[in-house]
Amino acid sequence: MEKNLHFSLDEFAARQVKTIAEMQKNGIEALVLFRQESMYWLTGYDTFGYVHFQAMVFTAAGDLVLLTRSADRLQAEFTSVVPDVRIWVDVENATPEADLLGILVELGLTGKTLGVEWEAYGLTAAKGRRVEAALADGFPLVDASLLITRLRAVKSPAEIAHVRRAADLADAGLEAAVAATGPGAFEGDILADLQGAIYRGGGDDPANEQIIGSGDGALMCRYFTGRRHLEANDLLTLEFAAGWRHYHAALMRTVVVGEVPAGLEDMHKGAHEALLACEEAMRPGEPAGAVFDAHAVTLDRLGMTDFRLNACGYSLGTTFAPNWMDWPMFYAGQSYEMRPGNVFFAHMILFDADRGLAMTLARTSLITETGAEPLSKASLEMIRR
Repeated sequence: MEKNLHFSLDEFAARQVKTIAEMQKNGIEALVLFRQESMYWLTGYDTFGYVHFQAMVFTAAGDLVLLTRSADRLQAEFTSVVPDVRIWVDVENATPEADLLGILVELGLTGKTLGVEWEAYGLTAAKGRRVEAALADGFPLVDASLLITRLRAVKSPAEIAHVRRAADLADAGLEAAVAATGPGAFEGDILADLQGAIYRGGGDDPANEQIIGSGDGALMCRYFTGRRHLEANDLLTLEFAAGWRHYHAALMRTVVVGEVPAGLEDMHKGAHEALLACEEAMRPGEPAGAVFDAHAVTLDRLGMTDFRLNACGYSLGTTFAPNWMDWPMFYAGQSYEMRPGNVFFAHMILFDADRGLAMTLARTSLITETGAEPLSKASLEMIRR
């Protein structure tokens, strides 16, 4: 079967070498991976099968074994460089953690320190308890939830190329959505045109729902179900990401339909000033918390403290449902030291619930040797329809 890989074999080999170096630095003999992002980054393995029990074992000697269900056997062969795929059988009261234990013993890891990705959407609390019970007696276990996540935060040139393509698709999605917006427009049509532009460009589903809301819903920054038609004077908030090979680039805008409400232009000016301040703070060697500080200082000075949120962005990369947000996030005191190759989405979100006003402005930037490079070509001016 011809493989459907989106990176070269050399790229995957280099990632595995970096991972082994981190394992050795932390005294870890093997990783037990549950995060789909880690599996995809390390091997190319591409699936939503992590909604069931699934684990990948990667040893400091380079052994690589995937434990999954029969439905993903061919998926692993088609999308990844994993050489050894094991299947646990679907039966009532199945114990795939016992199969995992058998693999670890077979690899000679008994008594060796294992790094486990405990923080993974596919590893529910119940599954995690069963894994811990199965492994506790034979293996020292350490939390390695961020080991590969930290490596993924710095993108290679090949990954950056995917992010740039995603950013182009996001711009196309915004243009299509704005063109579909106006008095009487149906949110479903706006969303369809936004998504359609991304799909027609060869993009992927994003790792969570595209966010759209008008009227009172314009003050929400989460997806909620139920579509409405825009009124003659209305606000429409869009927060969305384009995916390309599972790499994301996000945008956020509030579109003004009809008349501009009193006070909204000031909110837009504040969001614009804060966004540029945040991008100025995105410098290699500086803590990510400095970006949040730039956001807070700017908006507080403008009297918008009560309108802003307690975080103003996050890393983007290759992520899977249910969330396109990656680690780390911009909030007060975030100590992560920014470096070239980071990709961040900085969002200025202002909600004045008392007056029913929303204003958002956000885009994705790449951290270079000299600072932030915005990847979107879309204007930051207020959008009116």
